[in-house]
Amino acid sequence: MDLGKAGWLSSILEEAVAAHSGVSSPAVTPGLSEHSASGRARARAYLRQTLRASGLLYGTPMEGTPEGATPGEKGGERARAPEELLFLAVVRTLARMALDIALLTGAPLRSREDQLLLLFAVFTGELGVAEGIDEKLQDGLEATRRMQGKVESALARRAISLAGDPVYGLVLHNGALYADAQMFGRQAIDYFSRGRFQRAAAQRRIDFAARQKALLVKVLTGLSCADREPSYASRRAILRQVEDLALPDAIESELKASVKKSFEHRLAVRTVVAGVRSKDMKHFIVEQTLLASLVDGQRSRGERAFIQELADTLHVPDEELHRLELEMAEFYARHRSVVDVFTVSAAAGVMGEDYVIRIQEALEKNFHRVMQEVRETGDLAVLLAKAARGQRLTRDERRRMRAQLFDVAKAIPALAIFAAPGGVLLLIALSKVLPFSLLPSAFQDEPAPEPLPEPELDAEASEVSERRVG
Repeated sequence: MDLGKAGWLSSILEEAVAAHSGVSSPAVTPGLSEHSASGRARARAYLRQTLRASGLLYGTPMEGTPEGATPGEKGGERARAPEELLFLAVVRTLARMALDIALLTGAPLRSREDQLLLLFAVFTGELGVAEGIDEKLQDGLEATRRMQGKVESALARRAISLAGDPVYGLVLHNGALYADAQMFGRQAIDYFSRGRFQRAAAQRRIDFAARQKALLVKVLTGLSCADREPSYASRRAILRQVEDLALPDAIESELKASVKKSFEHRLAVRTVVAGVRSKDMKHFIVEQTLLASLVDGQRSRGERAFIQELADTLHVPDEELHRLELEMAEFYARHRSVVDVFTVSAAAGVMGEDYVIRIQEALEKNFHRVMQEVRETGDLAVLLAKAARGQRLTRDERRRMRAQLFDVAKAIPALAIFAAPGGVLLLIALSKVLPFSLLPSAFQDEPAPEPLPEPELDAEASEVSERRVG
């Protein structure tokens, strides 16, 4: 399908409905059986788990990505830009999610394509069109071509807004997409449960998503100012991003004023998140801030201090921070092909001096545990040695190494970054600059470097090496 041609959305919706026709009951959180909870409760539980499992939380939905695209899209009509593939993946994932919700709520089976069209009208803010579609459905009629065209055009404009974050701007794509997807899911639950469209309720959900985005902009602006005042180019890029979010006028005006103020004097974190009460919102803010600090492969002292202050203010304990970071690493390790096209994955190998020092300290502190985990985790030592020598690994070997690195990271949360894409490169790069070898002595090609003068580390390294050789 071609986004420039009329009917592309109808084609996607028809395909989604046809593919979903054989689904009898989507998976929901254990404990919420068909008889122990209402349809709305099961749908809400499903929404919470599917936003994460589908990748929407990270801005990288798996549905419809290059590996899951149809043959015509992969090598037929024309080559597609990553941004377009991502946009189509979002549309497909949302459509499937809505169809699952229709099943869970027990909605009568009728004109599912037009019901999906109504939900996408709400997604794009076309509430008048949504009302018109609902009136047609209540009368047993189909949506008009004009209605379809309006929703298609509105979605196409949204595709442009997904065109990546400016070089000097904020990492907003993931959080903005998640807020909108959450709104879409909640709207689907309400619509399929009631059987009618309620415009006032839909507007409240849209406004809530707008407030989520505004709060995220404030927090991420604080993160961007953690080390220094942003440059003129950065200020312009951030303010342009605020405009691109298309927030309600009152929210946009207040947000711009707050952002401009924070450019000159960093706002206290406590002030920025003062209104955050729910656990879901706290996790949303912390997860998106962690993600924004990790996508370029490095995190400064100022960023770490900001994140710690944010977590403390929101009463998120340190172990929870480690768990959230590890969760992101696990997702990216498992789904490398759908890593957000707007993040710079290659930058994972570009480490600032502060980042090297931080990881070096973590490795020195946990050296014995690292060696123990490497030795006990399958064939990780062999695979690391092979990679360090520049030998090519097979796809299966790369998969096993990522999985085993993730196991190491579980034991040592400070090293979770090694399980993310580029983590192997980080590990190998560090092995060349650290004062001791990360690889067991039995797999080293070169003589081990001179030991550190500190006797504790030297003795520990020798002990591990001797046990490995023996």
